[in-house]
Amino acid sequence: MKKYLTSDSLFYIILITIFLIVLPLGNILGFVSNNTISLWGRYFCFAIAALGIDLIWGYTGVLSMCQAFFFCLGGYSIAMHMLLSASGKGVYSAAIPDFMVWNQVDTLPFFWEPFHSFGLSLLLALALPATFAFLFGFFVFRSRIKGVYFAIITQALALAVWLIFLRNETMLGGTNGLTDFKSLLGFELSSPGTKLGLYLIAFLTLCGTFLFCRWLVNSKFGKVLVGILDSESRLSFTAYNVVNYKVAVFVIAAILAAIGGVLYAPQTGIITPGRMDVKASVEMVMWVALGGRGRLKGAIIGALLVNYLYSVCTSLFPESWLYILGILFILTVLFFEKGFWGLIEMLEAKLTGWSSAKGSESLKANI
Repeated sequence: MKKYLTSDSLFYIILITIFLIVLPLGNILGFVSNNTISLWGRYFCFAIAALGIDLIWGYTGVLSMCQAFFFCLGGYSIAMHMLLSASGKGVYSAAIPDFMVWNQVDTLPFFWEPFHSFGLSLLLALALPATFAFLFGFFVFRSRIKGVYFAIITQALALAVWLIFLRNETMLGGTNGLTDFKSLLGFELSSPGTKLGLYLIAFLTLCGTFLFCRWLVNSKFGKVLVGILDSESRLSFTAYNVVNYKVAVFVIAAILAAIGGVLYAPQTGIITPGRMDVKASVEMVMWVALGGRGRLKGAIIGALLVNYLYSVCTSLFPESWLYILGILFILTVLFFEKGFWGLIEMLEAKLTGWSSAKGSESLKANI
């Protein structure tokens, strides 16, 4: 009987071949532009955040609509460090970022001080979202808020912080956000070598977070998460503290989103409140839904595919992207409930069944 490559094996082969060999080699040889490299590097950041959404929504059944906020907390943290490391190199050659000079600020706000250090900035980029997610999740989950009510309250949270970050009084750039980054750890961000390096770091981080998430969902912790998804009320009668598990996965999802944000800001060159609004969080959920909820590979495929389609469609049909995304989502809900990866698994099962049937017929003929 012939043996076919499984969908899992094919996924790993394609992922590594294209993104770790073909694109980097093409960039070095001049066939792939630096802009393309940066674009895919950003997509990897979105895929990392999508893995966190799949953990909390796909495996636990908790629909969080504020993951873009955690994504931006990571992005703003590293962006603040990059701006401070470029002090004196701006338009005004001031010791503070240019936007503060525009706002007639003379001294650096106290909460910016820790971000002079890269190590402390990186720590805060992960610690701030984790702490916020822990406190918010603890009080909300302990209050037994779940289902659509949890989705609404996280949506309200996303809206609230978006409005706060829009204000110039927060000293975070207001509607313009933070931009004009020069370097990171001494490497010029405009350099092709730096762009390729950030791309590779983003891809390897995506691979690492994927392996971590796969280990997590296959562990005892992951089995409890699936138990919460299947029947939270029944699981609550056992020795498991459901609230603790939900808080834990909410914190993990927030950290994964923040990691994506940390890698996103240097590659994009800007981070604004527009990346954390309600619409941005809804889009992140749609990536997971289209790729395949409850399938880590589906979350990655959904994030990469949807964002690639966004780039293509907004170039060809600038006004039609939301309609295209809406149609894709409707078709997925109506006909492909398990998403794109579920469709691949269905085709693989049919192919395997057909191969087994042909093998049985051949065996009977020989007998």
